[in-house]
Parts: sequence; structure tokens; C-alpha cells
Amino acid sequence: MAIQSQPQLVAAGAAIPGLLNLPDHVAELLLQASQRRKLSRGESLFAYGSAPDAMFGMVTGAVRTSITSASGREFVLGLLQAGHWFGEVSLLDGLPRVYAAHAVGDCEVAVLPAAAFWPLAEKHPEVHLALTRLVCHRLRLALAWIDDTVLMPLPARLARRITALLQGDGASGEQGVVSLSQEDLAAQLGVSRQSINRQLKLWEKQGLLRVDYGRIAVFDRAALELLTHG
Repeated sequence: MAIQSQPQLVAAGAAIPGLLNLPDHVAELLLQASQRRKLSRGESLFAYGSAPDAMFGMVTGAVRTSITSASGREFVLGLLQAGHWFGEVSLLDGLPRVYAAHAVGDCEVAVLPAAAFWPLAEKHPEVHLALTRLVCHRLRLALAWIDDTVLMPLPARLARRITALLQGDGASGEQGVVSLSQEDLAAQLGVSRQSINRQLKLWEKQGLLRVDYGRIAVFDRAALELLTHG
């Protein structure tokens, strides 16, 4: 089965297919009301605890979302690439943000301010409905992630994470390639980088994938999907 890359956000006013469960006409409405912001590598889009003053859509590039413990340990939540909308939860409940977002490289973000969002949602009820469904989708992903992190052995958890990334969270423009470092994978699964590296090297010897710097090329996705069952 061919792996589909994430759709690209385009100029405001154009129809956008498949934006992470947002209908095309809803994505178009959001883009029309958005402003554009360019970020350079490592630049902060927003900080943990910041005001819920906007939601965001990735136009080009990627941002890394994470939380940091009191001891300074970072836990990577995900890599959001072109086609993803995010930041809607704080916008809807009016509470401070519970994670931070930084640019992975040079990127462009569509910024929809709260002042523009609420009139839009009042005029177009389908916007509110679409975002509610998006929040529900994220909740299901979070519950599945808890299952992966707590209940499954590491090989199954890692296989699940890689196959999930291939479906969009970290897929590059190249088919069958995940653009995420071993450090980030380890942070997402709550294990050491050495544990991730050992498992990836084992799968590399078996011909399932190839490990490169900051990326993983998957050759046998079907075999990885079998491993996800533990």
C-alpha cells in the first residue's frame, strides 16, 4: 500500500483536502481568516502556559510539540507537519496552553487569532462541529498512546509509533520515510535512546527498515504492523 504524504496548506481561499479530519470548506474558512507567520529553526511558536489567543495550521515545514518536567526532562508529544491544525483546545476552553511548540526548521504557519475565530464559528456552526470532532480524534490518539506507553512491550510500542508516524504525524515527503530522530522517539515512548537504537538496529538487520541520521526508511510496513500486536 502506498503511503500518502501530508497534504499541503496553500494560499488562503483554496480548497484543502484532508486536513486532519477538517472538511475542505472548514479548512478554507480558517485559512481565509488566518495571518501568516514565518519561523526559523528552533524559534518558539508558543510556550507552555501561554495565553490561548490563536490556533494554528502548518503551511510548510514542521513544528515540534513538547512538555518539560520540573527537572528539565523534555517529553516530545509530536511532530506537526504541513496539513496539521492544532492549538484548538486552548482556544475552545480558554485555558493556558499545556505544551510548547518550536520550529524544527524554517517553516510557515497560518495563525488564526481568537478575535477572528469566534465570529467565524458563530457565523458558520460547521466550524465548531469540525473542531469538536478534531478534539475527539486527538483524545482517541492520546488514549491509544497511553496504551502503547504503559501496557505494551517496547518492540510493539515502537512499531506502533513508527506506523502511526507513517500515517502522517512525522511522514516526510518521501514515501515510507519517517523524519524523526531516535532521541525524539525515545522521548515519546519514555525510554532511553540506546533502547530505541538497539531495537531499530535489530529490525535493520532483518531488512524491515534502514536507520539514517534523523530519519527512518521503512521497507516492510506489513511486518511492522504485525509487530504492533505485541
